This record gives sequence, structure tokens and C-alpha cells, in this order.
Amino acid sequence: MRNSGEPNYLKSFIMFPKTRNIETAFQHVRQFTLVIVVGSLLLNGFVTWQCYKVTTRAQATVYVLNSGKALEALAADRKENIPVEARDQIRTFHLLFFNLDPDERQIISTITRSLYLADASAKRLYDNLKESGYYAGIISGNISQEVVVDSIRLEMNSYPWYFRCYATEKVIRPSSLVTRNLLTEGWLRMISRSDNNPHGFLIERWNILDNRDIKVSAR
Repeated sequence: MRNSGEPNYLKSFIMFPKTRNIETAFQHVRQFTLVIVVGSLLLNGFVTWQCYKVTTRAQATVYVLNSGKALEALAADRKENIPVEARDQIRTFHLLFFNLDPDERQIISTITRSLYLADASAKRLYDNLKESGYYAGIISGNISQEVVVDSIRLEMNSYPWYFRCYATEKVIRPSSLVTRNLLTEGWLRMISRSDNNPHGFLIERWNILDNRDIKVSAR
């Protein structure tokens, strides 16, 4: 009995290209799928990174209220600002402690604010000056006192940080102007920030090294 249809070898020859086409198509689909997955991961990573940058930038933006107006400012890591804030603390303390007018309320107000920035060494000097009649003499003699901070040397190799403040003090009397050299030293340590001490530093072991007259002129 004769076989009807095509021979077996011919059938195999016809099916082999079809199988090869299916495998090639599967490889193309797999490669295309892999490209889509990798592209999606890269796009997702890029979007996530951009969102992180935007969030970080937004968190670093703060608004300061000044005279009813909101001013935009950038927040920075405190470590970057420590030397700047420390010098400003030292400068502010000296201005508050030494800038005086012949007004008892003004003297008490500025001295009180300065004492929040320093330890008992500043309070001890204030008490000594008060007991000696220094502030009473300023009031009765209509004397003003002004200080200009020339420079501040801050050594941050060891903690607490040692500093020296170089300043010029002017004592303005009704008939004369006395210029004095002012050199002080002390140590600075970090404490919690507060309304009375916004920088969060405390001046310790504060001491006046030099406060001699360098010039006297008539007015």
C-alpha cells in the first residue's frame, strides 16, 4: 500500500525553518522586553533622584519674617557656619558689654543681654565695676562708651575653643575723647540655642588682658 502525502524527510525540512523562526522571534521579544525593563529602571531612578534633589532644596529653604515681610533664605549645615557664628557671638558679647550710654536702663538692658552669652566670669567683672561706681560715674558724668571690634582670633584645634578679641574702646566725655586698647581672651563651648543665646555658644573664663589709654584728645 502506497503512502499518500509528503515523505518524512520533506516534512522535517519544511518544519525546521518554522521552528527557527519561532526561536528568533522569541529572542527578539526577550531582548525587547529586557530593553523596556532596563529603560524603566533607569527612568525610575532618574525621577527618584530628581525628586530627592527638589525635596532637599525645598528643605534647605527657610523663610525669615522681617517687619512683616517673608524673606527667603537658605539653611546650611551648622558645621559649615561654626567659625562665622562663633566670631559673631564674641563680637556681639563685646558690643553689648562695652557699648554704654549715660542711661541706667540702657546699661542694665545691654549688660543683662550680654551675660546670657557668657559664664560667671563676665558677671564677676560686672559686679566689680558696679561696686567700684564705674556705671554710676558714666551716668553722672554723661559719658558714652563705644567699642569697635577690630579682629577675632579663634583657635579651633582643641575644644573648648580659645579666642582673643582685639578691639578699640572710645570713652566720650563732655570735654574729651579717650581711646583705649581693648584685648580680651576666653574660651567658647557649644550649648543649646535659645532666644537669649541664638548662636548656642557660651563664653567661659573671660578675661581682659589690656585696657590702657592710647590716645586722649580734647573735644
